[in-house]
Amino acid sequence: MRVIIAEDSALLRDGLRRLLVDEGYTVVDAVGDGATLVESVSRHLPDLVVADVRMPPTHSDEGLRAAVEIRRRWPSIGVLMLSQYVEQRYAVDLLTGHGTRVGYLLKDRVADVGEFLEALARVGAGGTAFDPEVVRQLLRRTTHSDPLTRLTGREKDVLDAMAQGHNNASIAARLHVSQSAVEKHVRSIFDKLGLADAEGYSRRVLAVLRYLGE
Repeated sequence: MRVIIAEDSALLRDGLRRLLVDEGYTVVDAVGDGATLVESVSRHLPDLVVADVRMPPTHSDEGLRAAVEIRRRWPSIGVLMLSQYVEQRYAVDLLTGHGTRVGYLLKDRVADVGEFLEALARVGAGGTAFDPEVVRQLLRRTTHSDPLTRLTGREKDVLDAMAQGHNNASIAARLHVSQSAVEKHVRSIFDKLGLADAEGYSRRVLAVLRYLGE
């Protein structure tokens, strides 16, 4: 897969480049600010973008705003954000814009290289990868939303795991329940959140993220 890296720290940028090349990715460009990232994506049209949230000139949310623009203009390009914090406003825009090929990980919660590479592969394959803390903070932002109050405790556990990008088999293993039980919970979640008639894999993401923009 062809990847563009956006990270303002030259040391981290070079480290990411070396890691991805060693893992078989083709790094077509590595840039240090949001505006250059958008220009590079326009030129190279990569499969994936790995970007930091905080980038020059203000080191606030330039990387995330660039990612939102990329997803708007080129929705088929996967985006994995790395950050030391959750920037809620643009994170909601990013995660609710399109249902798949998106991820948001907190740097200090990526336990090892394997976890990062797994998340990158998941996004590249058309899935999602959300840090649990990102999901929790975004859900707290939308406690006014009625649908969550209708879910049981176990359904919320399943929903949290779904938002992180886990499939039913993985959720069953994490929660120590049968896969058929997970499937039952997922159907119930779709019903309670008004997604029973929605089609496609995007329902799994919409179950957590659709109402975040409300």
